[in-house]
Amino acid sequence: MATYKKRGGKPKMPQQQSPEQESVTAEVFSTLDTSAGRAEAWVSRNQNYILSFIVLVVVGVFGYLGYENYVVKPKQEESTNLIAQAQTHFNEALEDLTLQDSLFVLALEGDGVSPGFIKIINSYGGSAAAQIATYNAGMIYLKRGEYDLAIDYLEDFSANDPVLGALALGGIADAFTELNQLEDALGYYRNAANYADNDLTTPRFLLKGAQVALSLGAKADAATLLETLASDYAETPQATHLEVLLAQAQN
Repeated sequence: MATYKKRGGKPKMPQQQSPEQESVTAEVFSTLDTSAGRAEAWVSRNQNYILSFIVLVVVGVFGYLGYENYVVKPKQEESTNLIAQAQTHFNEALEDLTLQDSLFVLALEGDGVSPGFIKIINSYGGSAAAQIATYNAGMIYLKRGEYDLAIDYLEDFSANDPVLGALALGGIADAFTELNQLEDALGYYRNAANYADNDLTTPRFLLKGAQVALSLGAKADAATLLETLASDYAETPQATHLEVLLAQAQN
């Protein structure tokens, strides 16, 4: 059985304070009263400023929530709905080489009913749909040979997706290659290869970067890129038949 100690004896009477202790106690309470009085006076003098500050904070919070709920979210939903037809034209253009040019025009400029990527970018800046439209527009201009425009749009693209981010950087590198700005191209191929570690984009841009490096005579850079491709991505298609390129880079 559990036991406990019984408290015995009567409660002790409180001891009387000496006159000196009473004096100190009174002084402490007097100081507290004075401080409290000063605080109340300060609040009284500045209550308008305090209330104004509180109102500003409350208005700011509710303003932010209102902006998110009544501006940002509807804008995101509207732009997502509007981009659907332009995206369809873009996808069809990639599959139908015969009608590709005309479908790219519809994707960029709209079809008279639904807006194209350019209008979505200009009207819904900051939305997810505008970002996708920016990427797609850059890729269209790249395929159409309008390399300066391709670079402009792809540089404006901001990606949360690692694959799209790498492809955008690689697209910029492709455009610089076509413009014969090979040093710029090599830098962007490196960035594209390092942007995301995966078997889809990394080996692709390691190989392209190595080929550009060889064209520049930068054999050491080419060898580094090719050796990384051969050792880390040996199972990918880009890693096959590297012997010739490696021999060029190492000689």
